[in-house]
Amino acid sequence: MADPSLHHETQPLKQIAVDYTPEACDHCPAANSIALTFDHRGGARWRTTSRFRYGTFSALIQCPGGNTSGLNFNLYLSSLEGDKSQDEIDFEFLGKDKTIVQTNYYTTGTGNREQIHDLGFDCSDGFHEYVIKWDKEYIEWVIDGKLVRRVERKEGEDFPDKPMFLYASVWDASDIDNARWTGPYVGCDAPYVCLYKDIHVPVRTALECSSDS
Repeated sequence: MADPSLHHETQPLKQIAVDYTPEACDHCPAANSIALTFDHRGGARWRTTSRFRYGTFSALIQCPGGNTSGLNFNLYLSSLEGDKSQDEIDFEFLGKDKTIVQTNYYTTGTGNREQIHDLGFDCSDGFHEYVIKWDKEYIEWVIDGKLVRRVERKEGEDFPDKPMFLYASVWDASDIDNARWTGPYVGCDAPYVCLYKDIHVPVRTALECSSDS
């Protein structure tokens, strides 16, 4: 069995898949950077090409500037986006207020574990580091080296266990909860570009790689 500590060793992200609107996703592997654009085409979503079971995931993110009301930009883990029984761990930026971020996690499709955190800065003003540490016994959300939330596994309660992809997207979420979640979409400052760089994912063992085949 692989040493569990290996899951927290990281390496730069080298390859991605784009789930939709690939022309709105600019990936530069040499610079380890990705730019997602939201405009008249809608948004875009990228993900890793492999799933991971536990580990540390991180990126420097600069969110879009201007009036971003209605938009959701994010960094998250999911066993499979769109699967009603998915496990998921989230950082979500809500376009109506760029001084906060929402964390949440899902087990077998059930979430409702949202928490809102004051950032102490405008997430569009520059790059900041966002880290998800996912272990068999705990989840930690870290921003610029500061722990903002920790959840520990409790006996008898569900906890994310399914292997997950790392995802990121920019999309119009204004139809959720009658625009109360992210605000009404305005779009006066489109195009909106969310920048990701220095993206790191866990080092995968040979055994984990062979399980994909």
